[in-house]
Amino acid sequence: MATPSQRLRALGLQLPAVPEPVAAYVPAVREGDLIYTSGQLPFVHGALPLTGVVGASPSNVSVEAATDLARTAALNALAAAAELAGGIDNIERIIKLTGYVASAVPTAGERFTAQPSVINGASELLGEVFGAVGNHARAVVGVAALPADAPVELDLIVKVRSGV
Repeated sequence: MATPSQRLRALGLQLPAVPEPVAAYVPAVREGDLIYTSGQLPFVHGALPLTGVVGASPSNVSVEAATDLARTAALNALAAAAELAGGIDNIERIIKLTGYVASAVPTAGERFTAQPSVINGASELLGEVFGAVGNHARAVVGVAALPADAPVELDLIVKVRSGV
């Protein structure tokens, strides 16, 4: 059976360096066999590839682009968790994912309600990397704005292998 690190390589991915916090917090905290990540933005080399709200208007970030950003944010969250776990292969289970999507303000009676589709990018990546133990509980929330004008943010709770 392939390990998470082997699956990442097979996907052509690698964990990035843990993004530097943008405020007064740490990227993740370990308590016993659980690691809680702080909210992770989809930074790539210290910058956000896209900013703004997600929605149907051409001036907004598309659902497809936001879904890709959710995958990136998940990689950043995994990097933060793996750092405290002693490597991604020491993560035994993904317990919970909470996703936040900066959602377009309703106009003319239309509301943006595809937040779950956006965060599926992160959920599907976790399944690809961890297999069945990547299946997780999840909450998805639409918000007016996120730090640094990011379109998505997410956090994870993961379980570390016993004795690590």
